[in-house]
Amino acid sequence: MSAVLDPHDHAHGHDDHDHDHHGAPAGWRRWVYATNHKDIGTLYLLFSFTMLMIGGILALLIRAELFQPGLQLVNPELFNQFTTMHGLIMVFGAIMPAFVGFANWMIPLQIGAADMAFARMNNFSFWLMIPAAVMLAGSFFMPGGAPAAGWTLYAPLTLQMGPSMDAGIFAMHILGASSIMGSINIIVTILNMRAPGMTLMKMPMFAWTWLITAYLLIAVMPVLAGAITMTLTDRHFGTSFFNPAGGGDPVMYQHIFWFFGHPEVYIMILPAFGIISQVVPAFSRKRLFGYASMVYATSSIAILSFIVWAHHMFTTGMPVTGQLFFMYATMLIAVPTAVKIFNWIATMWRGSMTFETPMLFAIGFIFVFTMGGFTGLILAMAPIDIQLQDTYYVVAHFHYVLVAGSLFAMFSGAYYWLPKWTGVMYNEGRGKVHFWWSLISFNITFFPMHFLGLAGMPRRYADYPMQFADFNALASVGAFFFGFAQVYFFLFVVLPCMRGQGEKAAQKPWEAAEGLEWEVPSPAPFHTFETPPKLDATATRVIG
Repeated sequence: MSAVLDPHDHAHGHDDHDHDHHGAPAGWRRWVYATNHKDIGTLYLLFSFTMLMIGGILALLIRAELFQPGLQLVNPELFNQFTTMHGLIMVFGAIMPAFVGFANWMIPLQIGAADMAFARMNNFSFWLMIPAAVMLAGSFFMPGGAPAAGWTLYAPLTLQMGPSMDAGIFAMHILGASSIMGSINIIVTILNMRAPGMTLMKMPMFAWTWLITAYLLIAVMPVLAGAITMTLTDRHFGTSFFNPAGGGDPVMYQHIFWFFGHPEVYIMILPAFGIISQVVPAFSRKRLFGYASMVYATSSIAILSFIVWAHHMFTTGMPVTGQLFFMYATMLIAVPTAVKIFNWIATMWRGSMTFETPMLFAIGFIFVFTMGGFTGLILAMAPIDIQLQDTYYVVAHFHYVLVAGSLFAMFSGAYYWLPKWTGVMYNEGRGKVHFWWSLISFNITFFPMHFLGLAGMPRRYADYPMQFADFNALASVGAFFFGFAQVYFFLFVVLPCMRGQGEKAAQKPWEAAEGLEWEVPSPAPFHTFETPPKLDATATRVIG
Protein backbone atom coordinates (compact mmCIF):
# COMPACT_ATOMS: atom_id res chain seq x y z
CA MET A 1 0.00 0.00 0.00
CA SER A 2 1.17 3.58 0.53
CA ALA A 3 4.50 3.60 2.27
CA VAL A 4 5.40 6.48 4.55
CA LEU A 5 7.82 8.94 3.06
CA ASP A 6 11.39 8.39 4.06
CA PRO A 7 12.60 11.64 5.66
CA HIS A 8 15.68 11.59 3.43
CA ASP A 9 13.72 10.99 0.24
CA HIS A 10 11.87 14.17 -0.69
CA ALA A 11 12.59 16.30 2.33
CA HIS A 12 16.33 16.67 2.47
CA GLY A 13 18.18 19.94 2.16
CA HIS A 14 21.57 20.62 0.60
CA ASP A 15 23.89 20.66 3.57
CA ASP A 16 26.16 23.56 2.68
CA HIS A 17 28.98 24.48 5.03
CA ASP A 18 27.96 28.17 5.23
CA HIS A 19 24.39 27.37 6.19
CA ASP A 20 22.84 25.68 9.16
CA HIS A 21 19.54 23.74 9.39
CA HIS A 22 19.35 22.05 5.99
CA GLY A 23 20.58 24.88 3.84
CA ALA A 24 18.92 27.75 5.72
CA PRO A 25 20.97 30.95 5.76
CA ALA A 26 21.87 31.92 9.32
CA GLY A 27 21.23 35.08 11.33
CA TRP A 28 19.26 38.15 10.32
CA ARG A 29 19.84 37.56 6.59
CA ARG A 30 17.65 34.47 6.80
CA TRP A 31 14.66 36.64 7.74
CA VAL A 32 15.30 39.87 5.84
CA TYR A 33 16.07 38.13 2.54
CA ALA A 34 13.70 35.23 3.21
CA THR A 35 12.39 33.55 0.07
CA ASN A 36 11.51 30.24 1.75
CA HIS A 37 7.75 29.84 2.13
CA LYS A 38 8.07 28.52 5.69
CA ASP A 39 10.14 31.48 6.88
CA ILE A 40 7.81 33.97 5.20
CA GLY A 41 4.81 32.17 6.71
CA THR A 42 6.42 32.50 10.15
CA LEU A 43 7.08 36.21 9.56
CA TYR A 44 3.44 36.78 8.57
CA LEU A 45 2.17 34.95 11.65
CA LEU A 46 4.45 36.87 14.03
CA PHE A 47 3.55 40.17 12.35
CA SER A 48 -0.17 39.47 12.58
CA PHE A 49 0.11 38.49 16.25
CA THR A 50 1.93 41.78 16.95
CA MET A 51 -0.87 43.68 15.21
CA LEU A 52 -3.45 41.63 17.13
CA MET A 53 -1.85 42.87 20.35
CA ILE A 54 -1.83 46.51 19.19
CA GLY A 55 -5.43 46.28 18.01
CA GLY A 56 -6.28 44.50 21.26
CA ILE A 57 -4.80 47.30 23.37
CA LEU A 58 -7.01 49.77 21.48
CA ALA A 59 -10.01 47.48 22.11
CA LEU A 60 -9.25 47.42 25.84
CA LEU A 61 -8.96 51.22 25.90
CA ILE A 62 -12.40 51.37 24.25
CA ARG A 63 -13.86 48.95 26.81
CA ALA A 64 -12.17 50.76 29.72
CA GLU A 65 -13.85 54.00 28.60
CA LEU A 66 -17.22 52.23 28.34
CA PHE A 67 -16.89 50.49 31.72
CA GLN A 68 -19.10 53.17 33.32
CA PRO A 69 -21.37 55.95 32.04
CA GLY A 70 -19.71 59.36 31.76
CA LEU A 71 -16.32 60.19 30.26
CA GLN A 72 -13.61 58.32 32.20
CA LEU A 73 -10.31 58.22 30.35
CA VAL A 74 -10.48 59.81 26.90
CA ASN A 75 -12.39 62.52 25.09
CA PRO A 76 -14.86 61.54 22.36
CA GLU A 77 -12.45 62.54 19.53
CA LEU A 78 -9.74 60.19 20.82
CA PHE A 79 -12.39 57.52 21.41
CA ASN A 80 -13.35 57.70 17.73
CA GLN A 81 -9.68 57.40 16.77
CA PHE A 82 -9.47 54.25 18.91
CA THR A 83 -12.56 52.65 17.30
CA THR A 84 -11.34 53.51 13.78
CA MET A 85 -7.79 52.28 14.27
CA HIS A 86 -8.91 49.18 16.17
CA GLY A 87 -11.01 48.15 13.16
CA LEU A 88 -8.38 48.94 10.52
CA ILE A 89 -5.54 47.26 12.43
CA MET A 90 -7.54 44.12 13.24
CA VAL A 91 -8.89 43.63 9.70
CA PHE A 92 -5.86 44.61 7.59
CA GLY A 93 -3.08 44.00 10.11
CA ALA A 94 -4.15 40.96 12.12
CA ILE A 95 -6.70 38.70 10.41
CA MET A 96 -5.73 38.97 6.73
CA PRO A 97 -1.94 38.63 7.23
CA ALA A 98 -2.45 35.68 9.60
CA PHE A 99 -4.35 33.74 6.95
CA VAL A 100 -1.67 34.63 4.37
CA GLY A 101 0.85 33.25 6.86
CA PHE A 102 -1.08 29.98 7.10
CA ALA A 103 -1.27 29.87 3.29
CA ASN A 104 2.48 30.42 2.92
CA TRP A 105 3.32 27.73 5.44
CA MET A 106 0.79 25.09 4.48
CA ILE A 107 -0.16 25.32 0.79
CA PRO A 108 3.21 24.18 -0.67
CA LEU A 109 3.32 21.38 1.92
CA GLN A 110 -0.26 20.33 1.20
CA ILE A 111 0.06 20.22 -2.58
CA GLY A 112 3.58 18.77 -2.71
CA ALA A 113 5.25 21.90 -4.12
CA ALA A 114 8.85 22.81 -3.37
CA ASP A 115 7.94 26.43 -2.51
CA MET A 116 5.62 29.25 -3.57
CA ALA A 117 5.68 30.13 -7.28
CA PHE A 118 7.24 33.61 -6.91
CA ALA A 119 9.66 33.47 -4.01
CA ARG A 120 11.03 37.03 -4.24
CA MET A 121 7.59 38.55 -4.75
CA ASN A 122 6.58 36.60 -1.65
CA ASN A 123 9.34 38.35 0.30
CA PHE A 124 8.33 41.74 -1.12
CA SER A 125 4.65 41.29 -0.30
CA PHE A 126 5.55 40.60 3.33
CA TRP A 127 8.02 43.47 3.78
CA LEU A 128 5.57 45.96 2.26
CA MET A 129 3.36 45.39 5.31
CA ILE A 130 5.90 46.70 7.81
CA PRO A 131 6.02 50.36 6.61
CA ALA A 132 2.25 50.27 6.06
CA ALA A 133 1.66 49.07 9.62
CA VAL A 134 4.07 51.65 11.04
CA MET A 135 2.30 54.38 9.08
CA LEU A 136 -1.12 53.19 10.21
CA ALA A 137 -0.24 52.83 13.89
CA GLY A 138 1.95 55.94 13.82
CA SER A 139 -0.92 58.14 12.64
CA PHE A 140 -1.80 58.70 16.32
CA PHE A 141 1.27 60.93 16.54
CA MET A 142 0.36 63.15 13.58
CA PRO A 143 -1.26 66.61 13.94
CA GLY A 144 -4.90 66.13 14.88
CA GLY A 145 -4.40 62.46 15.81
CA ALA A 146 -5.33 59.28 13.98
CA PRO A 147 -8.19 58.99 11.46
CA ALA A 148 -11.51 59.01 13.35
CA ALA A 149 -14.01 58.30 10.58
CA GLY A 150 -14.73 54.68 11.53
CA TRP A 151 -12.91 51.75 9.89
CA THR A 152 -15.24 52.12 6.89
CA LEU A 153 -13.72 55.58 6.25
CA TYR A 154 -17.05 57.14 5.26
CA ALA A 155 -17.21 60.50 3.55
CA PRO A 156 -17.91 63.30 4.51
CA LEU A 157 -15.94 62.58 7.71
CA THR A 158 -12.86 61.54 5.76
CA LEU A 159 -12.91 64.85 3.88
CA GLN A 160 -12.64 66.73 7.19
CA MET A 161 -9.83 64.73 8.83
CA GLY A 162 -6.28 65.94 9.39
CA PRO A 163 -3.09 64.75 7.64
CA SER A 164 -3.26 61.33 9.31
CA MET A 165 -6.08 60.49 6.89
CA ASP A 166 -3.62 60.71 3.99
CA ALA A 167 -1.17 58.46 5.83
CA GLY A 168 -4.01 56.01 6.46
CA ILE A 169 -4.99 56.02 2.77
CA PHE A 170 -1.36 55.47 1.73
CA ALA A 171 -1.01 52.60 4.22
CA MET A 172 -4.19 50.97 2.88
CA HIS A 173 -2.84 51.23 -0.68
CA ILE A 174 0.39 49.48 0.33
CA LEU A 175 -1.46 46.76 2.26
CA GLY A 176 -3.73 46.27 -0.76
CA ALA A 177 -0.74 45.87 -3.07
CA SER A 178 0.71 43.31 -0.66
CA SER A 179 -2.59 41.38 -0.65
CA ILE A 180 -2.80 41.35 -4.44
CA MET A 181 0.78 40.06 -4.78
CA GLY A 182 0.16 37.38 -2.16
CA SER A 183 -3.02 36.32 -3.98
CA ILE A 184 -1.35 36.06 -7.39
CA ASN A 185 1.35 33.94 -5.77
CA ILE A 186 -1.18 31.61 -4.14
CA ILE A 187 -3.23 31.18 -7.34
CA VAL A 188 -0.19 30.40 -9.51
CA THR A 189 1.23 28.04 -6.89
CA ILE A 190 -2.02 26.08 -6.55
CA LEU A 191 -2.83 25.93 -10.26
CA ASN A 192 0.68 25.15 -11.56
CA MET A 193 2.67 23.45 -8.82
CA ARG A 194 0.53 20.60 -7.49
CA ALA A 195 2.24 17.21 -7.30
CA PRO A 196 1.47 14.92 -10.28
CA GLY A 197 -1.76 13.05 -9.54
CA MET A 198 -3.24 15.73 -7.29
CA THR A 199 -6.22 16.96 -9.28
CA LEU A 200 -8.10 20.05 -8.11
CA MET A 201 -10.83 17.87 -6.62
CA LYS A 202 -8.26 15.96 -4.58
CA MET A 203 -6.72 19.07 -3.01
CA PRO A 204 -7.08 19.65 0.73
CA MET A 205 -10.02 21.96 1.57
CA PHE A 206 -7.63 24.58 2.96
CA ALA A 207 -5.97 24.92 -0.47
CA TRP A 208 -9.40 25.17 -2.10
CA THR A 209 -10.68 27.88 0.23
CA TRP A 210 -7.50 29.89 -0.29
CA LEU A 211 -7.68 29.54 -4.09
CA ILE A 212 -11.19 31.03 -4.02
CA THR A 213 -10.18 33.69 -1.46
CA ALA A 214 -7.24 34.76 -3.62
CA TYR A 215 -9.54 35.37 -6.59
CA LEU A 216 -11.84 37.41 -4.31
CA LEU A 217 -8.89 39.51 -3.14
CA ILE A 218 -7.75 40.26 -6.69
CA ALA A 219 -11.31 41.25 -7.60
CA VAL A 220 -12.01 43.63 -4.71
CA MET A 221 -8.75 45.17 -3.47
CA PRO A 222 -8.65 47.52 -6.52
CA VAL A 223 -12.21 48.63 -5.64
CA LEU A 224 -11.04 49.72 -2.20
CA ALA A 225 -8.05 51.42 -3.82
CA GLY A 226 -10.46 53.33 -6.08
CA ALA A 227 -12.67 54.46 -3.20
CA ILE A 228 -9.80 55.74 -1.07
CA THR A 229 -8.09 57.37 -4.10
CA MET A 230 -11.30 59.28 -4.84
CA THR A 231 -11.30 60.34 -1.17
CA LEU A 232 -7.71 61.52 -1.59
CA THR A 233 -8.50 63.59 -4.71
CA ASP A 234 -11.54 65.07 -2.95
CA ARG A 235 -9.26 66.09 -0.10
CA HIS A 236 -6.44 67.64 -2.15
CA PHE A 237 -7.23 68.04 -5.84
CA GLY A 238 -10.59 69.76 -5.91
CA THR A 239 -12.69 66.83 -7.14
CA SER A 240 -16.16 66.35 -5.68
CA PHE A 241 -16.85 62.62 -5.84
CA PHE A 242 -18.27 62.54 -2.33
CA ASN A 243 -18.69 66.24 -1.56
CA PRO A 244 -22.31 67.40 -2.02
CA ALA A 245 -21.19 71.04 -2.28
CA GLY A 246 -19.62 70.19 -5.64
CA GLY A 247 -22.39 67.88 -6.80
CA GLY A 248 -20.92 64.72 -5.29
CA ASP A 249 -22.66 62.10 -3.15
CA PRO A 250 -21.39 60.58 0.13
CA VAL A 251 -23.69 57.59 -0.46
CA MET A 252 -21.73 56.74 -3.60
CA TYR A 253 -18.71 56.18 -1.34
CA GLN A 254 -20.74 53.66 0.65
CA HIS A 255 -21.70 51.76 -2.51
CA ILE A 256 -18.07 51.55 -3.67
CA PHE A 257 -16.74 50.73 -0.20
CA TRP A 258 -19.21 47.94 0.49
CA PHE A 259 -18.74 46.47 -2.97
CA PHE A 260 -15.25 45.84 -1.63
CA GLY A 261 -16.30 45.39 2.00
CA HIS A 262 -18.74 42.56 1.67
CA PRO A 263 -16.49 40.18 -0.29
CA GLU A 264 -13.81 41.26 2.21
CA VAL A 265 -15.71 39.71 5.13
CA TYR A 266 -15.76 36.41 3.20
CA ILE A 267 -12.04 36.83 2.47
CA MET A 268 -11.66 36.80 6.27
CA ILE A 269 -13.80 33.68 6.83
CA LEU A 270 -13.23 31.33 3.85
CA PRO A 271 -9.67 30.34 4.89
CA ALA A 272 -11.11 29.73 8.36
CA PHE A 273 -13.61 27.30 6.80
CA GLY A 274 -10.65 25.61 5.14
CA ILE A 275 -8.80 25.14 8.44
CA ILE A 276 -11.91 23.75 10.16
CA SER A 277 -12.39 21.35 7.22
CA GLN A 278 -8.88 19.97 7.90
CA VAL A 279 -9.19 19.72 11.68
CA VAL A 280 -12.68 18.22 12.10
CA PRO A 281 -12.00 15.07 9.98
CA ALA A 282 -8.66 14.49 11.70
CA PHE A 283 -10.18 14.33 15.20
CA SER A 284 -13.39 12.61 14.08
CA ARG A 285 -11.23 9.93 12.40
CA LYS A 286 -13.39 10.11 9.28
CA ARG A 287 -13.09 11.58 5.80
CA LEU A 288 -14.71 14.99 5.36
CA PHE A 289 -18.39 14.49 4.60
CA GLY A 290 -19.44 15.90 1.22
CA TYR A 291 -16.09 17.17 -0.08
CA ALA A 292 -17.48 18.22 -3.48
CA SER A 293 -20.43 20.05 -1.90
CA MET A 294 -17.93 21.90 0.33
CA VAL A 295 -16.06 23.11 -2.76
CA TYR A 296 -19.29 24.20 -4.47
CA ALA A 297 -20.57 25.87 -1.29
CA THR A 298 -17.32 27.84 -0.94
CA SER A 299 -17.54 28.97 -4.56
CA SER A 300 -21.21 29.91 -4.13
CA ILE A 301 -20.43 32.05 -1.09
CA ALA A 302 -17.71 33.82 -3.07
CA ILE A 303 -19.99 34.53 -6.04
CA LEU A 304 -22.97 35.62 -3.92
CA SER A 305 -20.72 37.96 -1.91
CA PHE A 306 -20.69 40.33 -4.90
CA ILE A 307 -24.46 40.90 -4.96
CA VAL A 308 -25.22 41.66 -1.31
CA TRP A 309 -23.15 44.80 -0.63
CA ALA A 310 -26.05 47.23 -0.06
CA HIS A 311 -27.42 45.29 2.92
CA HIS A 312 -25.05 47.56 4.84
CA MET A 313 -27.01 50.51 3.51
CA PHE A 314 -30.70 49.85 4.23
CA THR A 315 -30.99 53.23 5.99
CA THR A 316 -29.60 55.35 3.14
CA GLY A 317 -32.97 55.90 1.44
CA MET A 318 -32.77 52.94 -0.91
CA PRO A 319 -35.97 52.18 -2.89
CA VAL A 320 -38.04 49.30 -1.48
CA THR A 321 -37.28 47.19 -4.58
CA GLY A 322 -33.58 47.56 -3.83
CA GLN A 323 -34.14 46.68 -0.19
CA LEU A 324 -36.01 43.52 -1.20
CA PHE A 325 -33.32 42.44 -3.66
CA PHE A 326 -30.48 42.85 -1.14
CA MET A 327 -32.54 41.26 1.62
CA TYR A 328 -33.28 38.10 -0.39
CA ALA A 329 -29.74 37.90 -1.80
CA THR A 330 -28.33 38.11 1.74
CA MET A 331 -30.66 35.40 3.02
CA LEU A 332 -29.56 33.22 0.10
CA ILE A 333 -25.95 33.22 1.37
CA ALA A 334 -27.21 31.36 4.45
CA VAL A 335 -27.76 28.28 2.25
CA PRO A 336 -24.15 27.44 1.22
CA THR A 337 -22.99 28.44 4.70
CA ALA A 338 -25.48 26.02 6.23
CA VAL A 339 -24.23 23.32 3.84
CA LYS A 340 -20.76 23.73 5.32
CA ILE A 341 -21.98 23.57 8.92
CA PHE A 342 -24.09 20.51 8.06
CA ASN A 343 -21.05 18.83 6.49
CA TRP A 344 -18.85 19.46 9.56
CA ILE A 345 -21.53 18.06 11.87
CA ALA A 346 -22.06 15.09 9.53
CA THR A 347 -18.28 14.49 9.57
CA MET A 348 -18.35 14.35 13.38
CA TRP A 349 -21.51 12.20 13.42
CA ARG A 350 -20.61 8.69 14.66
CA GLY A 351 -16.92 9.41 14.29
CA SER A 352 -14.59 8.29 17.08
CA MET A 353 -13.98 11.84 18.25
CA THR A 354 -11.31 13.03 20.65
CA PHE A 355 -11.11 16.53 22.03
CA GLU A 356 -7.55 17.79 21.74
CA THR A 357 -7.18 21.58 21.62
CA PRO A 358 -7.42 21.93 17.79
CA MET A 359 -10.75 20.07 17.88
CA LEU A 360 -12.01 22.10 20.84
CA PHE A 361 -11.37 25.32 18.93
CA ALA A 362 -12.97 23.82 15.82
CA ILE A 363 -16.14 22.85 17.70
CA GLY A 364 -16.11 26.19 19.51
CA PHE A 365 -15.84 27.83 16.10
CA ILE A 366 -18.83 25.91 14.69
CA PHE A 367 -20.98 26.68 17.73
CA VAL A 368 -20.21 30.38 18.04
CA PHE A 369 -19.92 31.09 14.31
CA THR A 370 -23.39 29.60 13.83
CA MET A 371 -24.74 32.01 16.45
CA GLY A 372 -23.07 34.86 14.57
CA GLY A 373 -24.61 33.59 11.35
CA PHE A 374 -28.11 33.67 12.86
CA THR A 375 -27.70 37.25 14.05
CA GLY A 376 -26.56 38.05 10.50
CA LEU A 377 -29.75 36.49 9.16
CA ILE A 378 -31.73 38.72 11.51
CA LEU A 379 -29.84 41.81 10.29
CA ALA A 380 -30.53 40.74 6.69
CA MET A 381 -34.22 41.59 7.21
CA ALA A 382 -34.50 45.18 6.05
CA PRO A 383 -37.27 46.23 8.52
CA ILE A 384 -35.34 44.81 11.49
CA ASP A 385 -32.01 46.13 10.23
CA ILE A 386 -33.40 49.67 10.02
CA GLN A 387 -34.04 49.46 13.79
CA LEU A 388 -30.69 47.82 14.61
CA GLN A 389 -28.50 49.79 12.16
CA ASP A 390 -25.36 51.15 13.84
CA THR A 391 -26.25 49.74 17.25
CA TYR A 392 -24.27 47.36 19.43
CA TYR A 393 -26.30 44.49 17.94
CA VAL A 394 -24.24 44.91 14.75
CA VAL A 395 -21.02 45.06 16.82
CA ALA A 396 -22.01 41.81 18.54
CA HIS A 397 -22.85 40.16 15.20
CA PHE A 398 -19.60 40.89 13.44
CA HIS A 399 -17.44 40.07 16.43
CA TYR A 400 -19.17 36.69 16.65
CA VAL A 401 -18.25 35.92 13.04
CA LEU A 402 -14.80 37.60 13.02
CA VAL A 403 -13.43 36.83 16.50
CA ALA A 404 -15.18 33.55 17.23
CA GLY A 405 -15.04 32.87 13.50
CA SER A 406 -11.71 33.85 11.97
CA LEU A 407 -9.68 34.01 15.20
CA PHE A 408 -10.90 30.73 16.73
CA ALA A 409 -10.24 28.96 13.42
CA MET A 410 -6.71 30.37 13.42
CA PHE A 411 -6.14 29.07 16.94
CA SER A 412 -7.46 25.68 15.82
CA GLY A 413 -5.06 25.69 12.87
CA ALA A 414 -2.15 26.90 14.98
CA TYR A 415 -2.55 24.10 17.54
CA TYR A 416 -3.07 21.58 14.73
CA TRP A 417 0.08 22.52 12.79
CA LEU A 418 2.37 23.81 15.60
CA PRO A 419 4.00 20.35 16.01
CA LYS A 420 4.80 20.37 12.27
CA TRP A 421 6.10 23.95 12.40
CA THR A 422 8.24 23.69 15.53
CA GLY A 423 8.92 19.98 15.95
CA VAL A 424 7.64 19.92 19.53
CA MET A 425 4.19 19.24 20.97
CA TYR A 426 2.48 22.17 22.65
CA ASN A 427 1.31 21.65 26.24
CA GLU A 428 -2.18 20.11 25.94
CA GLY A 429 -3.29 21.28 29.39
CA ARG A 430 -2.35 24.88 28.62
CA GLY A 431 -4.07 24.62 25.26
CA LYS A 432 -7.30 23.59 26.95
CA VAL A 433 -6.97 26.42 29.48
CA HIS A 434 -6.55 28.84 26.57
CA PHE A 435 -9.64 27.44 24.84
CA TRP A 436 -12.05 27.58 27.80
CA TRP A 437 -10.68 30.93 28.98
CA SER A 438 -11.15 32.38 25.47
CA LEU A 439 -14.59 30.87 24.83
CA ILE A 440 -16.12 31.94 28.13
CA SER A 441 -14.63 35.44 28.21
CA PHE A 442 -15.54 35.99 24.55
CA ASN A 443 -19.20 35.25 25.25
CA ILE A 444 -19.19 37.38 28.41
CA THR A 445 -17.84 40.25 26.29
CA PHE A 446 -20.02 40.09 23.20
CA PHE A 447 -23.25 38.34 24.18
CA PRO A 448 -24.53 41.28 26.30
CA MET A 449 -23.94 43.58 23.31
CA HIS A 450 -26.94 41.98 21.55
CA PHE A 451 -29.17 43.25 24.36
CA LEU A 452 -27.53 46.69 24.35
CA GLY A 453 -28.20 46.90 20.61
CA LEU A 454 -31.81 45.74 20.93
CA ALA A 455 -32.28 48.42 23.61
CA GLY A 456 -30.96 51.02 21.18
CA MET A 457 -27.38 51.77 22.27
CA PRO A 458 -25.55 53.22 19.23
CA ARG A 459 -21.99 52.15 18.47
CA ARG A 460 -18.91 54.43 18.36
CA TYR A 461 -20.20 56.56 21.25
CA ALA A 462 -17.88 57.32 24.15
CA ASP A 463 -20.73 57.81 26.64
CA TYR A 464 -24.17 56.33 27.28
CA PRO A 465 -27.13 56.74 29.66
CA MET A 466 -27.43 54.86 32.93
CA GLN A 467 -29.77 52.08 31.69
CA PHE A 468 -26.92 50.54 29.63
CA ALA A 469 -24.43 50.51 32.52
CA ASP A 470 -24.68 46.90 33.74
CA PHE A 471 -24.24 45.16 30.38
CA ASN A 472 -21.40 47.53 29.45
CA ALA A 473 -19.57 46.81 32.71
CA LEU A 474 -19.97 43.07 32.08
CA ALA A 475 -18.68 43.40 28.51
CA SER A 476 -15.67 45.42 29.64
CA VAL A 477 -14.67 42.87 32.28
CA GLY A 478 -15.04 40.04 29.75
CA ALA A 479 -12.91 41.94 27.22
CA PHE A 480 -9.98 42.25 29.63
CA PHE A 481 -10.16 38.53 30.43
CA PHE A 482 -10.29 37.71 26.72
CA GLY A 483 -7.30 39.94 25.98
CA PHE A 484 -5.19 38.35 28.71
CA ALA A 485 -6.10 34.88 27.41
CA GLN A 486 -4.30 35.72 24.14
CA VAL A 487 -1.21 36.95 26.01
CA TYR A 488 -1.29 33.64 27.92
CA PHE A 489 -1.50 31.75 24.59
CA PHE A 490 1.62 33.45 23.27
CA LEU A 491 3.72 33.27 26.44
CA PHE A 492 2.80 29.77 27.62
CA VAL A 493 1.89 27.88 24.43
CA VAL A 494 3.64 29.44 21.43
CA LEU A 495 6.92 30.63 22.97
CA PRO A 496 7.84 27.27 24.56
CA CYS A 497 7.19 25.59 21.18
CA MET A 498 9.33 28.16 19.35
CA ARG A 499 12.14 27.52 21.86
CA GLY A 500 11.81 23.77 21.35
CA GLN A 501 10.62 23.14 24.92
CA GLY A 502 8.30 20.15 25.15
CA GLU A 503 8.19 16.57 23.97
CA LYS A 504 9.39 15.94 20.46
CA ALA A 505 6.57 15.79 17.93
CA ALA A 506 6.12 12.70 15.80
CA GLN A 507 6.09 13.07 12.02
CA LYS A 508 2.32 12.59 12.25
CA PRO A 509 1.20 13.65 15.75
CA TRP A 510 -2.53 13.24 14.95
CA GLU A 511 -3.11 9.60 13.95
CA ALA A 512 -6.02 10.25 11.55
CA ALA A 513 -4.71 13.47 10.00
CA GLU A 514 -4.55 13.30 6.21
CA GLY A 515 -2.46 15.26 3.78
CA LEU A 516 1.07 15.56 2.43
CA GLU A 517 2.18 17.88 5.25
CA TRP A 518 2.24 14.81 7.52
CA GLU A 519 4.60 12.99 5.12
CA VAL A 520 7.59 15.20 5.98
CA PRO A 521 9.46 15.13 9.31
CA SER A 522 8.59 17.39 12.24
CA PRO A 523 9.77 20.13 12.25
CA ALA A 524 9.31 20.48 8.50
CA PRO A 525 12.81 20.74 6.96
CA PHE A 526 13.88 24.01 5.33
CA HIS A 527 13.46 22.45 1.87
CA THR A 528 10.69 19.94 1.21
CA PHE A 529 9.48 18.14 -1.93
CA GLU A 530 12.52 19.09 -4.04
CA THR A 531 11.37 16.32 -6.35
CA PRO A 532 7.57 16.12 -6.68
CA PRO A 533 6.17 13.29 -4.52
CA LYS A 534 4.45 10.32 -6.15
CA LEU A 535 0.92 10.12 -4.76
CA ASP A 536 -1.44 7.23 -4.10
CA ALA A 537 -4.98 7.22 -5.50
CA THR A 538 -6.36 9.45 -2.71
CA ALA A 539 -3.60 12.06 -3.24
CA THR A 540 -3.12 12.25 0.52
CA ARG A 541 -0.19 9.83 0.89
CA VAL A 542 3.19 9.47 -0.75
CA ILE A 543 4.09 6.15 -2.35
CA GLY A 544 7.64 5.36 -1.27
